[in-house]
Amino acid sequence: MTDTLERDAIEDPYEVLPRIVVRRRIAGRAKKCFLALLAVVMFVVCVYAIREWRYLERVNPAGDPLAAQLFEVTDTDDLRSVSERLAGLGFVVDASTFRTYVANEGGLDVVRGFYTLKPRDHMGNILRVLRTPPNQTFMKVTFPEGFTLAQIADRLATGVPGFDAAALIARATTDLDPFESEYLPSGSPSLEGLLFPDTYSVAGDVKPVQILQRMVRLMERVGRQEGLDDSSASLGYTPYQVLTIASMIEREARTAADRPKIARVIYNRLALGMPLEIDATLYYGQDPTIDFSALKTIDSPYNTYLYTGLPPTPIANPGRASIRAALAPSPNPSTNNEVCAEIPADSPCLWLYYVLADEDGSHVFAATFDQHQRNVEAARAAGLL
Repeated sequence: MTDTLERDAIEDPYEVLPRIVVRRRIAGRAKKCFLALLAVVMFVVCVYAIREWRYLERVNPAGDPLAAQLFEVTDTDDLRSVSERLAGLGFVVDASTFRTYVANEGGLDVVRGFYTLKPRDHMGNILRVLRTPPNQTFMKVTFPEGFTLAQIADRLATGVPGFDAAALIARATTDLDPFESEYLPSGSPSLEGLLFPDTYSVAGDVKPVQILQRMVRLMERVGRQEGLDDSSASLGYTPYQVLTIASMIEREARTAADRPKIARVIYNRLALGMPLEIDATLYYGQDPTIDFSALKTIDSPYNTYLYTGLPPTPIANPGRASIRAALAPSPNPSTNNEVCAEIPADSPCLWLYYVLADEDGSHVFAATFDQHQRNVEAARAAGLL
């Protein structure tokens, strides 16, 4: 009896084996699922870690912050526009990251005013400053197109109590490296021509370097918008040379129609090696009360009656219209234009001369010296010269 029970207790190995195989298969599948799940988790963790690392890298850029600059918040600004301008001006690395950081830190009430910020500073520091009351004393100062550096300094001294005009001129004519303008050639003696004329909101405690930086940056922004960066390829002249041409156009032209034609005259004379004979250059840096005939005899690199080529620097700070004209001069007259009637058939007909034509400041243009002389006589008879 006992032997029979013992034999019954011992299971048939052919019945046990399939169950063992099934268990092993289940265990193998479970292990694979676990490993796959672990891989997914590790991948998600790595992605999150990389995103967090990149986020923190944008929040706190490597290196030391740059020198402090004024940042203006206007009446129409909101968080998006502020973040975009902060990024565009180099205060923060990324506008979207700044908005995310602000949201994570409790938001920001955008308040109009001026704030002293350091480019590439920790976003926490920038947010802290933007949350503090801005400078309450500020005023709007307008610099018309064609103002010189000296005129800009005088206007600031008039519009901002206590502003030191001499300090601004000194700052704009010495140690120009901190401005790092892409349009400023090495060895240039001043920022003349690189200060965009516009209306600026100026804090009562503004420093010369701060307003100069804002004007230079705005000139760079306008230059990029107008295609000034491509001038070497499109015109054969550097951006600085084009700004010099634009400054002469600004001081010579009185009407929108004349700007591109004056630009064409300048380019034609440069190509032919003729003196530019731009009257406005004679007055640059000179006593404005000196008689014009005496100015023409002064031996100065800005005397474009005595010297060919461009003057060494711009003679004023040009506005957008003059920059645009310098980049897109008018075409020369077509052969059927009446001014070309005196030009030999085998010679090009070029705009080379202009003189005042009416009291509104419009000019009349000529292709030959004889035509120009007749136009000059007509201007004198009309009392324009």
